[in-house]
Amino acid sequence: MFGKLTLNDIPYHEPIIVVTVSVIILAGLALVAALTKFKKWGYLWTEWLTSVDHKKIGVMYIVVAMLMLIRGFADAIMMRTQLAVAHDGATGYLPPHHYDQIFTAHGVIMIMFMAMPFMIGLMNVVVPLQIGARDVAFPFLNSVSFWLFVVGVVLVNLSLGIGEFAKTGWLAYPPLSESTYSPGVGVDYYIWALQISGIGTTLTGINFFVTILKMRAPGMKMMQMPVFTWTAFCTNIIIMGAFPILTVALALLTADRYFDMHFFTNTAGGDPMLYVNLIWAWGHPEVYILILPAFGIFSEVISTFSGKRLFGYTSMVYATMAIAVLSFVVWLHHFFTMGSGANVNAFFGIATMIISIPTGVKIFNWLFTMYRGRVQFTSPVMWTLGFIITFSIGGMTGVLMSVPGADFLLHNSLFLIAHFHNVIIGGVVFGYLAGFAYWFPKAFGFTLNEKWGKGAFWCWLIGYYVAFVPLYVLGFMGMTRRLNHYNNPDWTPWLMVAAVGAFIILAGIICQLVQLFVSFRDRKQNLDLTGDPWNARTLEWSISSPPPFYNFAHDPKVEDLDAYWDMKEKGLAHKRPASFEKIHMPKNTGAGVAIGVFSLLFGFGLVWYIWWMVGLGLLGTIASMIVRSFNDDIDYYVPVEEVARIENAHHDLLDKHGRDNNLASQV
Repeated sequence: MFGKLTLNDIPYHEPIIVVTVSVIILAGLALVAALTKFKKWGYLWTEWLTSVDHKKIGVMYIVVAMLMLIRGFADAIMMRTQLAVAHDGATGYLPPHHYDQIFTAHGVIMIMFMAMPFMIGLMNVVVPLQIGARDVAFPFLNSVSFWLFVVGVVLVNLSLGIGEFAKTGWLAYPPLSESTYSPGVGVDYYIWALQISGIGTTLTGINFFVTILKMRAPGMKMMQMPVFTWTAFCTNIIIMGAFPILTVALALLTADRYFDMHFFTNTAGGDPMLYVNLIWAWGHPEVYILILPAFGIFSEVISTFSGKRLFGYTSMVYATMAIAVLSFVVWLHHFFTMGSGANVNAFFGIATMIISIPTGVKIFNWLFTMYRGRVQFTSPVMWTLGFIITFSIGGMTGVLMSVPGADFLLHNSLFLIAHFHNVIIGGVVFGYLAGFAYWFPKAFGFTLNEKWGKGAFWCWLIGYYVAFVPLYVLGFMGMTRRLNHYNNPDWTPWLMVAAVGAFIILAGIICQLVQLFVSFRDRKQNLDLTGDPWNARTLEWSISSPPPFYNFAHDPKVEDLDAYWDMKEKGLAHKRPASFEKIHMPKNTGAGVAIGVFSLLFGFGLVWYIWWMVGLGLLGTIASMIVRSFNDDIDYYVPVEEVARIENAHHDLLDKHGRDNNLASQV
């Protein structure tokens, strides 16, 4: 009845796992008790879990991403401390099979279940506001995408206490991921967590692509879109092109494991390098899926806090499009050592060097934007300056590794690990944390505590260098990745320093949690009275903070990139709408939650070969979609007085509080 699942699959003999799972269960019970005591279940269900409001879905994405940051960083702490103590014959405190699961889970969680949802969450909150859309093109599909992502999160975390996770590395190369060498359920957890959440991500890409193309405010041309919207647009084009490749790669691996098909088995006519090509044809565009929105965030932040127009808007847009195209022709540099030949290696090496050019254009644009501007050193600006320095170093090491001869030496060493984290932490994480601080007032109506925000920045920046610069050195010293112990005493001091750096980053994460607590506690003193977090360049000025559920009662007409300044010049910024009409909005629905629950049953059943559960999950998912198709959206009739109060009180506040007008007065 329960397939391969038995009591022996619960790792009660692993004290670290037992303690971790116990803490998670106790925290969950405490949360349930608190929600019950304060009678918040109804509010949570009606206002959040069943919502199809893009802003609330965006907030939920970011909340889950923050939780996964903590989970994934716990794995990082364990890896760094293990390597700091497992030397000169000592085995450390992590058994090899547990260590292998940890470094696999760390990579999967941080990329797929922390960085991706953080990016999608920011896009959900901001993009419709920037283009004057009342919501995304397909609000219900947005909810389904979120709950499919949550299913992936749940499956990854279930593997912690029921069974095991993959021991293959975060990309699950065959033959190691084939059933011959990984007969347990770890790779199956990996496959179905990524497959289900990846389908949700593909749907998100389609949703935002259509939203940006078809739902811009009247008059807004493509070259009048904010840069963040442009980067989101290019990102979603990459998602639509790259994620189907991941779906196919995992489907073929599934066929090998479940049906003995041997697509990737050398001895049976298959080829494991087919998988490596497919996974990196997705994997390298994935890097740009993560970094392009961060580039958009930095553009918004630097322009706002320099009090100037963004330098080279057009070149920034074309650089973004160039990166989107070139991201699909560099994947083979991840395996120069496979023996493709000099011509193939040369092509991909040159392509890798070329893709660094539009990135350099962006960095110079940000520097020239700050030049002779009135730069305010707020926490978003500090994240941006930290990024420019750190990412430049990561880019230079990337260009070094684009040389096939150098890559032959450095491949699979800790130099590669340092480079990758240089780009992801210094670019992606810094960018998303800058966007989190920058747009937080737009989402919640009050600002974050700057003191704790700057403390978090300094801990992250210093911690990064202390943790990863030693890995560059160790890479040159010949230390390969994925070791769980070693016998070279020359490596020990560097690994101890790296462990200290990980704990400094931990202090930064703690600062961020304290920042959130302090900010919510003091929110009445930190009200963002202007209703707009420092940015008058986009349509965000048209609505209050936090935005009402319907966003724009009447879409403003856009005729210039700096829309608010243009409307003030023409005396239109305070003009009341001539008439008020009903607002057509999608209705909240529990169908997204139901699809998520049944998809979880489907995925869990496939992991453990519980076929009745697979059938139940599949039928439930289809039934939920059919039932939802009969639901009608509804028309909200907003009182004239309410619309007028929101739209006009906001413009009055803009005039009363000058920081929104800093840009307009200094252009």
